[in-house]
Amino acid sequence: MGNVVTHSLFTEFDINLFKAGKHFKLYEKLGSHPMEVNGEKGTYFAVWAPTAKSVSVVGDFNYWLEGDHKLFVRWDASGIWEGFIPGVKPGTKYKYKIHSNNQDIKTEKADPFARYCEHPPNTASIVWEKPYKWNDTKWMANRKFKNGLDCPYSVYEVHLGSWKKNDKNEFLTYEELSKDLVAYVKEMNFTHVEFMPVMEYPYDPSWGYQLTGYFAPTSRFGEPEGLKLLIDALHKNDIGVILDWVPSHFPEDAHGLGFFDGSHLYEHPDRKRGYHPDWKSLIFNYGRNEVRAFLISNAMFWLDQYHVDGLRVDAVASMLYLDYSREEGEWEPNIYGNNENLEAISLIRELNEEVYKNYDGVQTIAEESTSFSMVSRPVSLGGLGFGMKWMMGWMHDSLEYFKKEPIYRRHHQNDLTFSMTYAFTENFMLPFSHDEVVYGKQSLLYKMPGDEWQRFANLRLLFGYMFTHPGTNLLFMGAEFGQSSEWNFQKSLDWHLLQYDFHAGIQSLVKDLNIFYKKHPALFEKQFSAEGFQWIDYGDFENSVLTYMRKGNEPENDLVIACNFTPIPRENYRMGVPKSGQYKEIFSTDAKKYGGSGAKNTVRKTAKKPWHGQKQSIEVTIPPLGMVIFQ
Repeated sequence: MGNVVTHSLFTEFDINLFKAGKHFKLYEKLGSHPMEVNGEKGTYFAVWAPTAKSVSVVGDFNYWLEGDHKLFVRWDASGIWEGFIPGVKPGTKYKYKIHSNNQDIKTEKADPFARYCEHPPNTASIVWEKPYKWNDTKWMANRKFKNGLDCPYSVYEVHLGSWKKNDKNEFLTYEELSKDLVAYVKEMNFTHVEFMPVMEYPYDPSWGYQLTGYFAPTSRFGEPEGLKLLIDALHKNDIGVILDWVPSHFPEDAHGLGFFDGSHLYEHPDRKRGYHPDWKSLIFNYGRNEVRAFLISNAMFWLDQYHVDGLRVDAVASMLYLDYSREEGEWEPNIYGNNENLEAISLIRELNEEVYKNYDGVQTIAEESTSFSMVSRPVSLGGLGFGMKWMMGWMHDSLEYFKKEPIYRRHHQNDLTFSMTYAFTENFMLPFSHDEVVYGKQSLLYKMPGDEWQRFANLRLLFGYMFTHPGTNLLFMGAEFGQSSEWNFQKSLDWHLLQYDFHAGIQSLVKDLNIFYKKHPALFEKQFSAEGFQWIDYGDFENSVLTYMRKGNEPENDLVIACNFTPIPRENYRMGVPKSGQYKEIFSTDAKKYGGSGAKNTVRKTAKKPWHGQKQSIEVTIPPLGMVIFQ
């Protein structure tokens, strides 16, 4: 193995951009890059460590000995150490041994820009470079027509480690998932998948939300090219891919980003702003230019190198507020005396502007649990610039309502109708995510009251109501067939339940709701606009019935929807309708094939009887714990 040779991938322009926090392709420069220099093959290494006295690359090529392969510090005060080591091949394991000027501290760190890491619990970075030939040209060229805000957006949220296991109870590989998972999502007619974090993480119980390898797909399921193959296969089947992305915090593991060069390099130095009490983790220093460049480069990396179609940004509320999850005395206000984290807000705005400017047809989605205004409005109008925001209030209110025995629901109809008072203030996605089915909260099925038939009927009604409510949809894996136990990240989903008719019925319903949603423009063309929704009657709390309309661009596509939240069928129920003529039932969650009672409406002709503020009306049967759609 040769000595370290002076070499650089950085131009003066790169360094100026980096220092200004404006370099958004840092992954092309920092990290390890196999290459040829002066006719010799080897690897170029570059790492940001401004407080270091010396930085050595240690690895299995030099018996992990410090000092043999010291990098050179750049002369331009950028804090970057770099050099080319001849003979270091792809597949080599390595770390940076950093000797700090700060009290002579020594740290041994994984490469923040590594493209591949050892399988946990091992923590070394791996020099990696394998070409991958993408086959998704058609998808990439047309995705703006599949991934836009006026397109159907039905998301299947997946934890890759527990969706399904093999016969030996081991993880499926990326390659296996590219067959099994892709075939399943296509069969179920979801338009998108969302992967819980696939970036490298050390601790399985964190589900991937405590990242150490921001640029490396986890090695649990195979090599990085395996993830590209999986995304490619989804794209070839017309399925978009959203990745969970975590810029809000990172773990204190010794090999991670924390105290990187013996100083608070990536994390905010003040514990009131740099430590997360809930998650026992560190918070990025959003005001530091180089850290901003790191984070935005990371978002760009997954869009660029892995062709992803969207980023769902985790825990946005924890970034926006200085007092998030803190008591009095544990936080300090900003320069204006309030609780907004101005540096985080400016980072989020810049991130969204850069993403939408550089990538056609992508979306960013905020998991944001507060009433912070204009989360999904353009930065130019004073918003945060996200494409969509999770509608946590709707999720919470709907589940609270459905948990109640039907006899009490008439006192709580406001739980369901309240969402429409603010439904169009943001571009909302309706989420039933992993967070709702863990830690003693029970599965969606077991939140439902009543006997077995009623439980399943309630769940079918919940999904019918969800798919006809304005906004886009997200279901966590297992919900689509009525998983009965809580999610356990160590186990496969309970696929054996599909041998039972009620579970198979739920699965069949979700599949058909996805088809119906895609086929009916009234459900998606104006899903974020008040023009796309109209109440017929929200006040019939005595019967626990809601009736409403969904509208698209063409009036002939309008849909009339009726929901009955009790187990008593509502027969000869009079409902005002906007146009005279014949109304046909085109969907019912109560169909026999879904496990319902099979109540049906024949074609109904309007009577000239004014009702619900309309000039004409029809009489219909609304099945027990059922939703019906008429056209």
